[in-house]
Amino acid sequence: MKQKKENRRMTSIARKINRLWVWKRFASYICLDVMIVLMVITCWCVAGEISFFGSFHLLGPHRSFEMQGGIESIFYIVSQRGGETLRLNSGLFFVMLRTCAIITGVVQMISLIHSIRFDARLIRHQLHPLNELAKKAEELSSIAFDESKFQQLEDAISHVHPENEDEHLHISDKDLMGISVAVNNLMDRMRESYRQQSRFVSDASHELRTPISVIQGYVNMLDRWGKEDETVLTEAIEALKHESEHMSRLVEQLLFLARSDSGRNRMTIEEVSLTALMEEVFEESKMIDEGHVYQMKTEEPNDVTVMGDATMLKQTMRILADNAAKYTKQGDEIIFSVGASEEAFFSVQDTGTGMGESDVIHVFERFYRSDEARSSKSGGTGLGLSIAKWIVDKHKGHFDILSRKDLGTRITVYLPTKK
Repeated sequence: MKQKKENRRMTSIARKINRLWVWKRFASYICLDVMIVLMVITCWCVAGEISFFGSFHLLGPHRSFEMQGGIESIFYIVSQRGGETLRLNSGLFFVMLRTCAIITGVVQMISLIHSIRFDARLIRHQLHPLNELAKKAEELSSIAFDESKFQQLEDAISHVHPENEDEHLHISDKDLMGISVAVNNLMDRMRESYRQQSRFVSDASHELRTPISVIQGYVNMLDRWGKEDETVLTEAIEALKHESEHMSRLVEQLLFLARSDSGRNRMTIEEVSLTALMEEVFEESKMIDEGHVYQMKTEEPNDVTVMGDATMLKQTMRILADNAAKYTKQGDEIIFSVGASEEAFFSVQDTGTGMGESDVIHVFERFYRSDEARSSKSGGTGLGLSIAKWIVDKHKGHFDILSRKDLGTRITVYLPTKK
């Protein structure tokens, strides 16, 4: 009974919509027909005047229609001051116009009748998804959440311990199933965020502990023997200088990432020449690092430009150049490239130790370094590529990494071209 009532209601709504649509179409047909008739009559009159007088003047002549009998005896009369008078028999034209109007009206009426009879069914079919959605909403609103359901939900939540990795909320009631899924997903995201934060703090503490321990060791050595032994003094000063620089760089990178996470890093967006920035980094690298052979390749004859922050893009280039120098043997090549196709790009390619596939997928993680990198004396912090990733993401760009063990690595940054 309820279903029949619902069907009748939907049919009534569909018919109302259809009637409104038919009336709008009827009004549009009338307006369109009147406009077309007036345009056809105007064009016929203008053509007749041009044929008789040789030209058409909107102002001056006196124009009128004269009908002596039926529609077949309509004359179009144009009188010019002190000149000729056009008397044109327009009966045949109006007969043909009337015939065309009747045919057009019949076609339009057939279309309207068809709409009245069949479009209501089509409208009802189009409204069916909305009707189903309304019924589902009504079913959900009519669900009776009695006191026992609330008690069951409260008991289930109270027995969940968020610190346990594998523990989730379990509710057997199907009405509460959606709530349990949402709560479990939220706990999984919170646990993952907590794990990342804990790992970041642990790694940062470990990275800072190493240079602090070295500095303390050399300070103790200076206190014991450095006052009299010049060799110990020189060695300790060099070590302290190196470790303090490393710790300063690490703290600076940590502060950059902290500002990034809190949204306090501001960018100045302007037109930037990637070609000019890459040439600056290329010249700087040759000047400060004489142990490697640097080459610059420009694949685009014109200047490659993007919209971005010049300082941050240059920082990204320096990070890629520093990484290439750390893991490339002395005397080997490091190649800088700039170009543009569908996107602008710059890349740094080395002939160093390379990485395996298992390392490539983790290179942008904070403090991540491959086993070879950890065992080397490169002095890296494992934060450079994380910073570069943040900068490139903010510029709507992406990375492409090609690396092979013992052959080298090529890291390419793609950026949207300047609009």
